[in-house]
Amino acid sequence: MTYREERQMKIGFIGLGIMGKPMAKNLLKHGYAVIVNDINEQSVGELVQAGAASEVSPQAVARESDIMITMLPNNEIVRSVILGDNGIAQGAKSGSVVVDMSSTSPVVVREIAARLQEQGIPMLDAPVSGGEPKAIDGTLSIMVGGDEAAFERVKPVLACMGKDVVRVGASGSGATAKLANQIIVNVNIAAMSEALVLAAKAGIDIEKMYEAIRGGLAGSAVLDAKVPMIVERNFKAGGRIDINLKDLTNVMETAESLAVPLPLTAHVKHVFETLKEAGKQADDHCGVVQYYENLAGTIVQKSR
Repeated sequence: MTYREERQMKIGFIGLGIMGKPMAKNLLKHGYAVIVNDINEQSVGELVQAGAASEVSPQAVARESDIMITMLPNNEIVRSVILGDNGIAQGAKSGSVVVDMSSTSPVVVREIAARLQEQGIPMLDAPVSGGEPKAIDGTLSIMVGGDEAAFERVKPVLACMGKDVVRVGASGSGATAKLANQIIVNVNIAAMSEALVLAAKAGIDIEKMYEAIRGGLAGSAVLDAKVPMIVERNFKAGGRIDINLKDLTNVMETAESLAVPLPLTAHVKHVFETLKEAGKQADDHCGVVQYYENLAGTIVQKSR
């Protein structure tokens, strides 16, 4: 396929939330014709203003698109948008590809992929990591499961939204890799939060401590992204607590089906549940520090 032919493909994009909106904008910036759909009319209007077309339903988007991308909050919505009434499956044409970039359970992914395959439509599971900042600048990590030929076809599209685009294996592999990613990220944030609360209670300068440890083995992308937010008391979500709780719920269900004990993940899931019950569900997941602050009776913040 030539560059010109590739850019003539129409991309359907369903789900214009914190992550989906900037991802769709990056496709427009790279010259693709993008057709969007979302229940949030303001987000749809913003994309139309940026050059996208819009349709009234996922089915209508699928009729007009060569590749359909979904970026949605949970398993039930993904299943409904793809397989439900006025869903993608009812409008998808032969030769098209469905790419679910949501954080979806591997079991649900394989179920939907099997249903679409009956219509001769391949589906890729291609969840992402990197949060809103990397969605905005187009440098997400994208882990993909599914048919290799379908992957090669959509890889140039995915490369407009991500820096590292890797096919992990067969259907469900991308979703499984994302679950592993979410364990590492969220357990890391919880461990970092414990450390920051200990240091704060001891009365040392948190920013100086961060400067001292970030170049050593404790340094990480999580540390660099989240410590500045915590000391500024900035819990504006790039990755919401309730969305990450949903991911950890998928992790634990998958682990149970495989008889894999995950004690650290189980604890962090409990912490997220506690914060959600306290009304913190819309906070960024670095807001997990508030759980440990409440236990210790201290606040992690800049030295005065």
